[in-house]
Amino acid sequence: MSDFFANKSLNLPSSSEASLTGAWINFASPLVAEAIAAIGFDWLLIDAEHGPNDVPSVLAQLQAVAAYPVVPVVRVPNHDASLIKRYLDIGAHNLLVPMVDSAVQATAIVEASRYPGAGIRGVGAGLARASSWSMRGDYLQTANASVRLIAQIETECGLENLDAIMAVAGVDAVFFGPADIAASKGKLGKPSDPDVQEAVLHGISKAAARNMPSGVFSGDEEFVKHCENAGARLLGVTSDVNLLVTNGRRVLSQYKD
Repeated sequence: MSDFFANKSLNLPSSSEASLTGAWINFASPLVAEAIAAIGFDWLLIDAEHGPNDVPSVLAQLQAVAAYPVVPVVRVPNHDASLIKRYLDIGAHNLLVPMVDSAVQATAIVEASRYPGAGIRGVGAGLARASSWSMRGDYLQTANASVRLIAQIETECGLENLDAIMAVAGVDAVFFGPADIAASKGKLGKPSDPDVQEAVLHGISKAAARNMPSGVFSGDEEFVKHCENAGARLLGVTSDVNLLVTNGRRVLSQYKD
């Protein structure tokens, strides 16, 4: 059978391995997603939390990038087990789950992404893209191991509970969100605040000490380098919005000036 729907589980690098560079996809457009995939990023984040995405639009983007070597990651909107199940059924192997604040939450998220007896995921993928509509006969036996679950740490509470979250079996990586961490610290709109950046770097260092893969999203190139030096290996460095708007403004300014 064709490998077109082959498992694209993210190979999560430890702090001793090479970094993977990624881009955020927010426009909810399969054509935009495919264009970004063609550029050569290692991974793409299809954002169903803040982007105007739903299950059908994420499906269309997964289909659009499937022909490229890039690995898609889907950020789900919340911790809803029924929604996590639907994203897995459409073929998302890699989930970034926002606002993980405790080991209790992390455990529930892991259980939502696993079939019994490791979890509570409903068994319906035989009718879905994830199993190539039952043409992958071993899907139920391999699905649990193919899921990559990335817990996004975005609050002071999440930072305080980081060790406990990382200790949950089935959490494969942690990902730090400077913008929301800044808001949690009462510094809304100031992700470059030294206190915020120090908190992120401290979290990355803790993850590296446990050999837990970690990542960060930032448009601040210097800060991203600091994060990489601290051990982060999933580096989200731009977005489709930024590539369009920032470069569009740059081109316009050349003519306006």
